[in-house]
Amino acid sequence: MEARLRHPIFDPVRPWLGRLKDFSLASLNRLAGDSNIRTEGGKTIRFVPRSTSDPYYEIQVYETGQVQTRADNRHDLFNALAWLAFPKTKARINAMHAAEIPRERETNGGRRGRLRDMLTIFDEGGAIAVCGVEIANLIRQARWAELFLERHRDLRIVVIGHAVLEQALAPHPGITCKVIFADPERDLDAQAAQWLAAEGKSPRDLPPLPVFGYPGWFPGGGQPGFYADKRYFRPLQRGKMLSGVGQAVAAPKGAEESPGSRERDAG
Repeated sequence: MEARLRHPIFDPVRPWLGRLKDFSLASLNRLAGDSNIRTEGGKTIRFVPRSTSDPYYEIQVYETGQVQTRADNRHDLFNALAWLAFPKTKARINAMHAAEIPRERETNGGRRGRLRDMLTIFDEGGAIAVCGVEIANLIRQARWAELFLERHRDLRIVVIGHAVLEQALAPHPGITCKVIFADPERDLDAQAAQWLAAEGKSPRDLPPLPVFGYPGWFPGGGQPGFYADKRYFRPLQRGKMLSGVGQAVAAPKGAEESPGSRERDAG
């Protein structure tokens, strides 16, 4: 596993991996305490063993700060690392879930709507595309060959989604993130949290990006023929948002977002 974690996709969480003595809850909580990571309601984040109780996961996190985590589970480990690396974004996702769940109970019998679909997709399979307007347009227009062959040096991919990080331990070119665009001159975590609060409404607001198309991230990347495979690098369809193969998708309706527990949002 140590060799696989050298891949550039793990760069956002690498500083935290380097500070972990082991993958125990005690080590994760030490780092969370050192950084004073909290929910938006002010509760201290603590990684705790899974409970036999079954409350709404996001409400429990928001009200108690307790993130149920299996220390021997990679999905849960990457969720904890995402809290450490992107505390503002994770707290914003959690707060939006916690605020939306009561409204859904009152209006549609608790069925999850498009807002929480979007939050779940980004939490599990999201990334920040650090780039300018021109590169953002290439992504929105699914111009993959131009992006990865000619303009990839103008793009930095910062993966947040813990399901994608888990998938990346066994990489394949179909792994796709849903992205938020960010200015390289500003704090990325804060920008992602702000976008979610002000702009995010539906999964359609998040363009897909087949991240293993980035040259050097997968064998064959950077060669013209690699991007001709439309299983992974599909062109934009008129009237549709591109949905890449292997993309992290929303959990089934009614499932909660407990990391790696009652649903598998990706792979």
